[in-house]
Amino acid sequence: MAFSREFCRDENSENTGSIKKLILHRRKIVLMKNAKKVLITGVAGFIGSNLAEKLLRVQSVRFKVIGIDNLAYGVKEQIPSGVEFHQLDIRSKDIYPLFEKVDTVFHLAAKNCISDCQADPVETSDINVTGTINVFEAAKKAEVRKVVYAESSALYEGICVFPTPETEVKPESFYAVSKWASMYFAKAYEAFYNLRLTALRYFNVYGPRQDYRRTIPPVMSAFIIKLLNKERPIIYGTGNKRRDFIHVDDVNDFHILAMNDDRTDGKVYNLGCGKNYSVREIYDIIRGFLKTEIEPEYRNDLPGEAEITLADITEAKKLGWSPKIDIYTGIRDMIEWIQINVVEKNLV
Repeated sequence: MAFSREFCRDENSENTGSIKKLILHRRKIVLMKNAKKVLITGVAGFIGSNLAEKLLRVQSVRFKVIGIDNLAYGVKEQIPSGVEFHQLDIRSKDIYPLFEKVDTVFHLAAKNCISDCQADPVETSDINVTGTINVFEAAKKAEVRKVVYAESSALYEGICVFPTPETEVKPESFYAVSKWASMYFAKAYEAFYNLRLTALRYFNVYGPRQDYRRTIPPVMSAFIIKLLNKERPIIYGTGNKRRDFIHVDDVNDFHILAMNDDRTDGKVYNLGCGKNYSVREIYDIIRGFLKTEIEPEYRNDLPGEAEITLADITEAKKLGWSPKIDIYTGIRDMIEWIQINVVEKNLV
């Protein structure tokens, strides 16, 4: 009898454990059914992959994150686990079914290396204009609640007003002109189809996963990787060009705000720090952290780049947002990330 009672206790224990697992599994299914669907184009890129990771970590709301990327620029390995990934081009109508029942679209996919855009204006227009229109059309057909899409501070290339407000626009490079054209198509979709849109003009975004594979990589990742490898980084021009740098985490804080705040509907916002640094100053900050005396190599200036960028972030701050990560903390953390995830893995 003692054996039988013990056996029954074990059997009940196993049954209880199985029932608990079944309940948890069913709860997970219910939660996923009730999850808010968010779609990110360019999910394998720098900002997109960081945004996907942030959404998946949010505790207050459960998000189902769908990602689209053709992997022309993005890297599949940096797409966070938990993203439903589809390798597709934003110019293809094959993306349309993925927009069904999506609450918010973050349209971040683009051809955005200025030197590459200058070399191929036709493809620049095809991706940045036609591709963007295709995303808007997919969102319209699926009756997506809201689209948050990337414009660019490159729209201010010819402006001499600093800090620059959203009202001042003077694009010069092919990349900037492609973003300008997309802006007018966005206005038309708002006017004729009542598509809810929020436009974001990023200044110089930096942080983990910043794309170092471009033909001309961004200065932050380029400098850090070269110095970690004991090589001379390249500075194009004199190093006196000034840039407004904003950390990707601060940018993604605004992404989530824009998704949830109706006050952002139909508006455009600068996302920068409201403070700028010269390229040489950034180099010296990085060199100071790495305790190296290596001097950069100076080469001829690149065409199509603004001399100064400086964001007027008054409109974004009215919503309660402000950048939190200072340049020194951001660079220090970025050096650590690149050391571990790029240099030690021999990816360059």
